[in-house]
Amino acid sequence: MDNKAQAENFSRSVAKIKEEIKKDLVGQDDIVNNVIIAIIAGGNVLLEGVPGVGKTRLVRTLGKTLKLPFSRIQFTPDLMPSDVTGTNIIEKDADGRMNTVFQKGPIFANLVLADEINRATPKTQSAMLEVMQEHRVTVANKTYSIAEPFFVLATQNPIEQDGTYPLPEAQMDRFMFKLLVGFPSVKELADIVSMTQITMEETADSVVDGATILEMRALAKTVPVAPDVLYYAMRLVARTHPELDDSGETAKKYVKYGCSPRAGQALITAAKVRALIDGRYNVSYEDIDALAYPVLRHRMKINYTAINERLTVDDVIARLIAENAKEKGTGKLDADAEKPAAVVADTADAESAVADGVAAESGDVKKKKKFGKKN
Repeated sequence: MDNKAQAENFSRSVAKIKEEIKKDLVGQDDIVNNVIIAIIAGGNVLLEGVPGVGKTRLVRTLGKTLKLPFSRIQFTPDLMPSDVTGTNIIEKDADGRMNTVFQKGPIFANLVLADEINRATPKTQSAMLEVMQEHRVTVANKTYSIAEPFFVLATQNPIEQDGTYPLPEAQMDRFMFKLLVGFPSVKELADIVSMTQITMEETADSVVDGATILEMRALAKTVPVAPDVLYYAMRLVARTHPELDDSGETAKKYVKYGCSPRAGQALITAAKVRALIDGRYNVSYEDIDALAYPVLRHRMKINYTAINERLTVDDVIARLIAENAKEKGTGKLDADAEKPAAVVADTADAESAVADGVAAESGDVKKKKKFGKKN
């Protein structure tokens, strides 16, 4: 199967997944699309929204559509790390001997909903770091791997901040996307009420399984990225750092801290999946611009100047994208790109002079007259 056919087949599979999700979820098309991108790309998602907008229903529906085990962890201040990862217990076997057995926690599932993750204490939050990054759990000096694909969708309420523990930057950076769930429109609200009056259970059918998701992930890794597009994406990440000399006016005026290199990795990895969803076997500038918001918004910190001017993080990202668009199609990831323009020009002149000298020796070009001397 050629690349075009593979991309079209990939796009059809994702379209079927979305079609099944719409049976149980009203609206939120961008949220659904980005969550699917993250699952295929192997990332995690932080979902911010008020209660009741369908976050739990989305993960449960995904579990049915993708035929994957689903678990939910309700984070509270008294939740312990062992309540998440699991713990060793003592069991008596058939012969009456006492044995230590590891009892797996709810984190051992393919799809995990970490509900209101910012309500847990830092001790419990830190237990999620290894799981989210390494896809494994270490208990009593023994490591247990989690079956692939593995996806964590964590939620937090932007309204209630009493009794919460803000996630540290190290943990925020491990989320591929931060998605903002808005309140539904009046028509969508009516559709939600009508749907739930019939049944509260999910009615979506299975479309793909875990093995298919891993195959789609492997295909996405093979999607090529043109040097200009790669340079464009990396320049966008670099523009979030005000301490760099060439970061641009927006970062120096509105940004306090820039994004980590994981932002660049997430941009390219997710852009490859997005391209295949659109039926393309190449990454475009549009993919980078569209994914910049969910990738960058939780990795950069705006300063008081931006807050005083009532700018949100997304407003600053929009300005960074507009600034970066001026360099579209001009970047090169080769040796000449690192040389100043004058050096490149001098090198070209030198090569031309050498060529003329060689030609003169062979008799193809007449010797040039020197200025300031008579014939």
